[in-house]
Amino acid sequence: MSTILPAAPPHPLAAELRQATLRLARRLRLEKADDELSDGQTSVLAYLDRSGAQSPAALSAFEHVSPPSMNRTLNSLQEAGYIDRTPSPDDRRMVSVSVTDAGRLVVNETRRRRDAWLEGRLDGLSADDRDVLGEAAAIIRKLLEA
Repeated sequence: MSTILPAAPPHPLAAELRQATLRLARRLRLEKADDELSDGQTSVLAYLDRSGAQSPAALSAFEHVSPPSMNRTLNSLQEAGYIDRTPSPDDRRMVSVSVTDAGRLVVNETRRRRDAWLEGRLDGLSADDRDVLGEAAAIIRKLLEA
């Protein structure tokens, strides 16, 4: 069992970035094409659209959830017509999960809505502020790759 240490005061920049990115991510998640989908379901669809067909085990690992939890997510997505499960021709116990055309439409519309919301906010900023955000986005990508 890990020991819980008293929290050291965060660096002001770390705290500000954490709060801002969490609030931005939370706000962007509201912009989706199918309000019935959970954030996890939306994430799985987007991942399948980006990466192509995956095994349920790979999807569980990507989402950091248990296989039974992923199975429930996949069942819901399949019932909605957003994914297909295809048995492996070599091993009938193995399944490949892929996004359907309907699922791809949901992913693309969700991306369009999120981009439109963000573009609307960016339009209200000065050119200098947009330049700073462009630099910040590049730096945030570096942080994630480190």
